[in-house]
Amino acid sequence: MTSTIRHHILSFIVLVLLQALVLDHLDLANGWVVPYLYVLFLIALPFDTPPWATLLLGFALGMAMDFFSSTPGMHASACTVMAYARLLLLRILSPREGYDAVKRPTVAHMGLNWYLTFAGTLVVLHHLWLFFVEVYRFDHFFSTFIRAVMSAAATLLLCLLTQALTAREASSR
Repeated sequence: MTSTIRHHILSFIVLVLLQALVLDHLDLANGWVVPYLYVLFLIALPFDTPPWATLLLGFALGMAMDFFSSTPGMHASACTVMAYARLLLLRILSPREGYDAVKRPTVAHMGLNWYLTFAGTLVVLHHLWLFFVEVYRFDHFFSTFIRAVMSAAATLLLCLLTQALTAREASSR
């Protein structure tokens, strides 16, 4: 139990620092693509995480990102919306026999199709919310929408790559 908590705390810190110190400073496609790998923390939470803890962790993750990127509440709201949607999506995508408590929402445990549906929906929702809150208007709807979708694709690709790298590392132990 304590090793799991320690693992999640370390994951939180590493993902936030990686995002703030490296990924936020990348200029991909002249700013049209902004990968937000820190959302992997919310995606990878265990299935049995209580709803109140999921929402609280989503808000805390967003506030940590807001602190580093000087965006008052934008990431906090997007992560809280994502955490709430995660709870609903887990119910919708639940297998008939329910989730196995030992399994995690990863490609290795749940399969690629399930993961792409689950993580893809959450990432697109997070990015749409974040980018539309950032511009705070619908004047340039299509350009904002395309920017959000392109960034979501890059984020999802990074999430898959991160899982592939960490799964290999975990299986070699």
